[in-house]
Amino acid sequence: QQQLVESGGGLVQAGGSLRLSCRASGITFSILTMGWFRQAPGKVRESVAAIDWSGDSTVYTDSVEGRFTISRDNAKNTVYLQMNSLNSEDTAVYYCAAPSTPVAGPGDVMRGSYLDVWGQGTLVTVSS
Repeated sequence: QQQLVESGGGLVQAGGSLRLSCRASGITFSILTMGWFRQAPGKVRESVAAIDWSGDSTVYTDSVEGRFTISRDNAKNTVYLQMNSLNSEDTAVYYCAAPSTPVAGPGDVMRGSYLDVWGQGTLVTVSS
């Protein structure tokens, strides 16, 4: 069974940090690009960051560039999102996602292409 399970969300004050984790099972994690997405209340889901299978290539949406870092540990089938300097605009449910094919690169995943498996999401609330 293909499954992604996020963890690490919670309540944090503005300016604080959180690290999200997404553990994969049932997929060939080590050859797949992975992505993080978020959906704020009343807004559409947006891409946040993506990382290629090796960890050498990463892409970020402009609003998190320089504050968030995506990384992965293929031995643990886990992708991470380190979030620093959080602000109220970062309040959202955060999801990780995997594409259906190793052909998908970080740009494809950021555009929402080839996405096949989604986690259940983890809520991040930033208080001002």
